[in-house]
Amino acid sequence: MRKTILLLLALTAAALCPAQHVYDVRDFGAKGNGVHIDSHAINAAIEQAAHEGGGMVRVPEGVYPCYSIRLKSNITLQLDSGAIVKAAMPTAEESYDLPEENLSRYQDFGHSHWKNSLIWGIGLRNIAITGKGRIDGSGVLSRGRPTLNGLPVANKAVALRECRQVRLADIEMLNCGHFALLLTGVDSLMIERLTVDTNRDGLDIDCCEDVIIRDCRVNTLNDDAIVLKTSYGLNRLKPTANVIIENCHVTGYDVGTLMDGTLTTLQTKAPDQDGPTGRIKLGTESNGDFRNIIIRNCSFTHCRGLALETVDGAQMENIMVTDIRMKDINNAPFFIRAGSRNRGPEGLPASTVKNVSIDNVTVEDADSRYASIIAGNATGSIANVTLSNIRLQYRGGITMEDVKNQRGTNPFFLDNPRMKGYPEPSAHGIQPASCFVISDAKDITLKDIEISFIRPDERPKMVLTNTERVTTERVTPALQP
Repeated sequence: MRKTILLLLALTAAALCPAQHVYDVRDFGAKGNGVHIDSHAINAAIEQAAHEGGGMVRVPEGVYPCYSIRLKSNITLQLDSGAIVKAAMPTAEESYDLPEENLSRYQDFGHSHWKNSLIWGIGLRNIAITGKGRIDGSGVLSRGRPTLNGLPVANKAVALRECRQVRLADIEMLNCGHFALLLTGVDSLMIERLTVDTNRDGLDIDCCEDVIIRDCRVNTLNDDAIVLKTSYGLNRLKPTANVIIENCHVTGYDVGTLMDGTLTTLQTKAPDQDGPTGRIKLGTESNGDFRNIIIRNCSFTHCRGLALETVDGAQMENIMVTDIRMKDINNAPFFIRAGSRNRGPEGLPASTVKNVSIDNVTVEDADSRYASIIAGNATGSIANVTLSNIRLQYRGGITMEDVKNQRGTNPFFLDNPRMKGYPEPSAHGIQPASCFVISDAKDITLKDIEISFIRPDERPKMVLTNTERVTTERVTPALQP
């Protein structure tokens, strides 16, 4: 881990950009009046800057309706304070770039295409999007393969594939479709001080190495806030490795209410019919490996808990989580899952998790139905996990009758097809324990943990199945397996 930190500190220093020649998009015909389509002018400025060796393409204050903006190497797209790049409504005459051909068939459409975006780039080096301005996809950017009156609509806000030396800083992103950021195979990546308030995923970091994400606020009621993935979207295996996520705040408030400051909670369910999402997660797409991930000094509010999920053959190892604050958590505070969905090419190994440390965490007001779950797919598929220095408050109020009477039979202890599908705590049903449920794991340590309940809960505090060497030290009240 020390090597990872030193490497990423070096990346931080390298991300400081030297002075650049400035290309003002108004000099290329942009109006910024909220009516005129300005993507032509912005693309012309980018082309000119790239032709002359690179520089800063400046977008001054104003509203700039745009179709696809195509980034080039050695370009900084600078959105000044008050500048809004607004996704334009398609017309019969003009719309967004079409998705490129992609032969990968192992993940959904959105993960496998980049050109059908408001801003995109492929195979670039030394690029940045910075400034105090905003990218706004309201009313236009959408999930899936959207069309409007038969015309293609952009699927995401910013999409980059196989790029290096990338920096995204200070911008705001509102209602950004399937992804605010889809970054696939992007190495030497810096994301800092973003405010993202969007209708689906926030930051999707897929098959990326040498990454810093820091000082970001991400509100995503309907999907994950900051999520690391290793899909097969590049038609090859590539890990996500050497990543630091720090000083970030993730939430599941109503869409748009982080940006306007109202922080309302009127919508109570995400599209999967569970509570608001808005979490930090590893997975679900998990073909390549996850290695050397640090998550520190982050907070979760009105959202789901921390999820570490490998279900498509990835080996997940060396994960360190520290100094975390959670409040109003609507599913498992901790969900560690090695599953067997196996959505990928033939011959992938079994998914495993090992060497995970979660330390110094405070959890307030957590949903008691699902407890905290550590669940493998075979004995020992999860190994060497330590949870320490944790204050854990559950809502309580669950009875053994609730467990017994839930619809169907609790699938956690069965070879149930749902356990081979999409991993989510709710798929395991109401748990037979109030605090921890651990299955198919070994060398698990729970130490220096204080547990409390807002209301009494009559279930036992811990249930173990197919485990080896589960150790508890200084846990109060005591866990009785």
